[in-house]
Amino acid sequence: MNTSASDAYAAETLSEEAVDALTRASASTLPPGAHRHEALLSARAANIKQSAVRDVFEISMQPGLVSLAGGNPYLQSLPLDRLAASASAIIATHGLEALQYGGGQGTLELRTQICQVMAAEGILDADPENVVITAGSQSAQDVAAKVFCDPGDVILIEDPTYVGALNTFEAYEVDVQPVIGDEHGIVPALLRERIAALQAEGKRIKLLYTIPNFNNPSGVMLAPERRQEIVDICRKANILVLEDNPYGLLKFDGALPEPLRAANAEDVLYLGSFSKIFAPGLRIGWALVPAHLKQRFYLASEAVTLCPPTFNQMLVSDYLSNYDWQDQVSTYRALYQERCAALLEALTEFMPEGVSWTRPEGGFFVWLTLPEGIDTYPLLHKGIDAGVVFVPGAAFSPQQGPSNKLRLAFSAVPPETLREGVKRLAPVLAEAIAGV
Repeated sequence: MNTSASDAYAAETLSEEAVDALTRASASTLPPGAHRHEALLSARAANIKQSAVRDVFEISMQPGLVSLAGGNPYLQSLPLDRLAASASAIIATHGLEALQYGGGQGTLELRTQICQVMAAEGILDADPENVVITAGSQSAQDVAAKVFCDPGDVILIEDPTYVGALNTFEAYEVDVQPVIGDEHGIVPALLRERIAALQAEGKRIKLLYTIPNFNNPSGVMLAPERRQEIVDICRKANILVLEDNPYGLLKFDGALPEPLRAANAEDVLYLGSFSKIFAPGLRIGWALVPAHLKQRFYLASEAVTLCPPTFNQMLVSDYLSNYDWQDQVSTYRALYQERCAALLEALTEFMPEGVSWTRPEGGFFVWLTLPEGIDTYPLLHKGIDAGVVFVPGAAFSPQQGPSNKLRLAFSAVPPETLREGVKRLAPVLAEAIAGV
C-alpha cells in the first residue's frame, strides 16, 4: 500500500463519533468482574459497552489508510488565522468574563443570534427566551431523555439513526423502538401503525427522535409532503417530536425544506448545532424548547453542565457577527457536493453487482446495502487489510444482530482519496457477495 494524500486522513478513523459507532457495532459489553465494587454499579452501567475493536483503532493509524469512517467537517476551509486573532482579542478585552462562570441558559447575545440562524433554516418565530445553549446536540438529547422518560418508556427512532442518540437513550433504560422508513424517510402510515401496536401492548411512548435532513447514517431526507403529517400523528398520540437538524443548512442546492418545528411550536423540540456549520470542537449546540417545557428542560441541563462555556459562546458570537458565516456555509455546500459526487461516481465505477446505495442531497454520508446474509462487521477487518475503513451498519440500529449495511463518510476526504478508498473497498465486498 503506497502512501498518498490519504495519509492526512488516517486519523479521521479515531474521531469520537467513529469510535463510538465502531464500539457499538462490536456489540460487546464489559465483562463481569469479581471486585466488590461491582455490586455498587447501577443497572444502566451494566449496559455500557466496551470496544472489541481496540486493535482496529491501532491498526487504523497506519500510513496510507483511507478513512471513510469519520463524519467530520472539513475545517481546513475556515479562516483559521482570523479566528485566532478573534480568540486572542476576546481574551485580551473580555478575558475576565470569557473565563468566568456564565448563565446556565447561555448568553443572551448568542441565543438571539441562534434565532437568526434558525430563521435561515426556516423557523421564523423563535424566541431567545426559549433557547437553551447545550454542549452540542448530543447533550440536548441526553437532557430530553432525562426530562421525559422513565425506565421502560418508548422512544421511537428511525432505523438506522445516529449512534450517539442510541447510546444516550439506552443509558436511561428506555425502550428504543424503530420505525420503518424508505428512501424518503419515515412513512406516515407505518408510523401510525407502529404507534397503535405499541399502545395496544400497553407501552408509554414519549418521544419520536428524527433527523429529517440527511440522516446520519443514511443520508436520507424526509420528504417535505410527509413532515406535517408526521407531526400531526404524534400530536394526536401525545408524543413529543425531537427534531435533530445538524445538517439542515448543508443541502447542496441551498433550497431548504421547512423544518418540522416551523409550524409546530408546541409539539416539536428542535435541536441545532454549530458542529457541522462552524466547529465541533467548541461543543456549542442548542435546543429550541416549547415555551411550556422550557423551564424543566433548562433546569435539567443546568444540573449537568452548570453553564455552557462562556469563552466558546463568545467566539461563536464573534464569528456570527464579524464573519460572513452564510458564505462559509455556501463554501461547505459546494465542497461537500463535489465530494459526494466523487464518492457516488466511484461507487458506480467500482462496486460489484448486488450493492446499492443512497444518493443524498446534502450532509456527510452515503449508506450502502449489501445482499441479505452478509454481515458487514467482519468485513471491517478485511477492509483495513485492504487499506480502507468504514463503519458497519450494526452501529446505527437498536436491534441486535448482524447488518448488511455500512456507512461511508465523504465530508473530510478529498475526491481523489474517496475514489481510492472505494477502489480498495470494492474487492472486499465482491468477495463477501461471492461467498453468499
